[in-house]
Amino acid sequence: MLKVEERIVFEDNHLIVVNKLAGELVQGDFTGDKPLLELVRDYIKAKYNKPGNVFCGLVHRLDRPTSGMVIFAKTSKALTRMNKLFETRSLEKRYFAVLAERPPEDLTRLEHWLRKDATKNKSFVVKAESNNAKKAQLDYQLIAASQKYFLAEVNLLTGRHHQIRAQLAREGNPIKGDLKYGYPRSNHDASISLHAGKISFAHPVSNEMINLTAPCLGEDAIWRVFNTYISE
Repeated sequence: MLKVEERIVFEDNHLIVVNKLAGELVQGDFTGDKPLLELVRDYIKAKYNKPGNVFCGLVHRLDRPTSGMVIFAKTSKALTRMNKLFETRSLEKRYFAVLAERPPEDLTRLEHWLRKDATKNKSFVVKAESNNAKKAQLDYQLIAASQKYFLAEVNLLTGRHHQIRAQLAREGNPIKGDLKYGYPRSNHDASISLHAGKISFAHPVSNEMINLTAPCLGEDAIWRVFNTYISE
């Protein structure tokens, strides 16, 4: 596994952005596997020779089988302000999804109502009047194709549990490797081919616009084809 210092996309006195590997936990869970949050904390402690406990605040998460950029705060001020950006959706995140079938439209908006089933750790498309249903919206654009697969760039307009996975699957186009949402075959590394590759936001202290791009570091050969389009 690549070390944290080899995957840093951005770092200053307030923030650190790391390119998460597919299969890597962001935050600890029942498995006991060491999460990215602890790896980043260890990195900060070692690099800056900090004694005692090191502050490292988790701003947001990605699903374990998903790859891409995760933002951590190095100060409590930055964490509070970044949390506010996420709450008000005042930043832009773009995901890149590999699909086996060409979407029916090259550019469109999807709108569904989703209900999360915590027991199954899965979201289901339901009727709007269903109990605990939440509106989910995203825009996607087809941006590339290989001989077998298609690459869609996704802009989330809401932030629901497994939203991209559930909505694309509902349209008959589950993400490559996503067995939970109906893809017929797993990826060899148990990942799903969904990558958080672009993020833009106003820096929580300087207010300078930060625009970041990161390729997928996965071993699947399809990313060697599609990473070019993420960086454009």
